[in-house]
Amino acid sequence: MDICVVGLGKLGAPQAAVLASVGHRVVGVDVNTTAVQALNAGVAPVAEPGLQQRLGMTGGRLRATTDFADAIGATDISFVIVPTPSGPDGAFSNRYVVDAVRRIGAALRTTDRYHVVNITSTVMPGSTGGEIRAALEASSGRVVGINVGLTYNPEFIALGSVVRDLLHPDMVLIGESDSRAGDVLAAAYALVVPAGTPVQRMNWVCAELTKIAVNTFVTTKISYANMIGEICERLPGADADVVTRALGRDSRIGGKYLKAALGYGGPCFPRDNLALGTLARSLGTRADVAEATDAVNRRQVDRVVALVARLAPQAATVAVLGLSYKPNTPVVDESQGLMIARALAVAGHAVMVADPMALDSAMAVLGDRVTAMGSAEAAVAAAEIVVVTTPDPHFATLPASCFAGGKAVVDCWRILPAAVAEVADVVHIGRGPAQ
Repeated sequence: MDICVVGLGKLGAPQAAVLASVGHRVVGVDVNTTAVQALNAGVAPVAEPGLQQRLGMTGGRLRATTDFADAIGATDISFVIVPTPSGPDGAFSNRYVVDAVRRIGAALRTTDRYHVVNITSTVMPGSTGGEIRAALEASSGRVVGINVGLTYNPEFIALGSVVRDLLHPDMVLIGESDSRAGDVLAAAYALVVPAGTPVQRMNWVCAELTKIAVNTFVTTKISYANMIGEICERLPGADADVVTRALGRDSRIGGKYLKAALGYGGPCFPRDNLALGTLARSLGTRADVAEATDAVNRRQVDRVVALVARLAPQAATVAVLGLSYKPNTPVVDESQGLMIARALAVAGHAVMVADPMALDSAMAVLGDRVTAMGSAEAAVAAAEIVVVTTPDPHFATLPASCFAGGKAVVDCWRILPAAVAEVADVVHIGRGPAQ
């Protein structure tokens, strides 16, 4: 199939590479000439595990351009993967999506070829059938469901595992204008996902709500686990890992994302609860669970900062290990580690920070409030207190000897070797005092 991917950023570039690697002919389009040049040179324009490998599997089936007419005219379907930033009220803005759709529509005026416009960016319920459809019909001169298709197909992926998530989704979600458009999109995925992967087809608004509902439900599990962790910390002999492990064995609950540690971050999860709350209020109802989930998440930073204050009543040197919002990505959006480092610095501590991938992007936010260290070992050596804020495998391999010397260690994810407790005072979030 001939496919266009509009937007070659953190999600679009992997999407284009994956589609081309499985046999589709793909044209990527972006106004960012740097991304276009990188893809045409066979170089990953963003840091994402597996992306460069997938680019090496495209076999000449992937190219990129800044010309929408060139990209759209000879393709069957376009995947629109552009930002939908949150507004002050928490609702997502469609301005970049609408701009892309108008450009696609203008290009469609130059051809009679049937084309499906597939919105992959997360949008508010009502958007696809509202201003996005209106923009497509006005710019293309076509009628959705007659001579142009319009689908909504958000991905359930996370930075740091985008390629893997694209190739092995739990389901493919399709909101369709009509069965013809949905069939084209389903056929595109047939080469990407394993046989038997569930394909959920529905109307636009159900798909739009499903995307936000999935994310908010996952974050509810995270906040629920953290609530259990807070209770366990005050209950002698309690261990959140033991409790949540048992909870996860119940088939009605499941163990994924059910771990008491720190809060969720990143470019999607934090804003989806706000968006669902905004949507509910606009409809004259309430999303109390989503708002409670957000409230629990927001207090996790203060929880860790208060713990450090108990360990060091006076200003101390603190090492924060982990600045990305999750391992294997340089992205620091809503990162718990970054927010903890900043709050500790504001509280008067000297803060040393380290991260295998996100140090530069974090320092661009933190500035001179903290000191960047070249390695986790160097940060630990310089500190009196160490806080492990991401479950990065690198931190789990640190030798116990580097924690010696009377240091206090807050292991938020409980990943450090047991031997560390033999040479340092280790505090595990989610575990109560010994009986």
